[in-house]
Amino acid sequence: MSGSSCCDCVKHKYRDVNSKEYKSMIRRLKLIEGQVRGIEKMVEEDRYCVDILIQVSAIQSALNAFNKELLAQHIHGCVVDDIRNGKDEVVDELVTLVQKLMK
Repeated sequence: MSGSSCCDCVKHKYRDVNSKEYKSMIRRLKLIEGQVRGIEKMVEEDRYCVDILIQVSAIQSALNAFNKELLAQHIHGCVVDDIRNGKDEVVDELVTLVQKLMK
């Protein structure tokens, strides 16, 4: 297999490191990483619980936004490519994924 699809047997996806989508994903993850480090510092500084909880909620929102973007990319790329190549089982994989994400 080519390894170009995240849905083939090796489960890899080529991402162009110069693409707008890749740079956006990495930027989002770095922002989330900074938010987590900020919460760690807040705990170390004995900050008020409510303030920490609000920051945790912000991280959850940021992760949800990241997941939405990645899911859209997966559907438009991997899923469409696999269906076009006759790999209809990708639909079952997608349904299972969406169910897990909605827990």
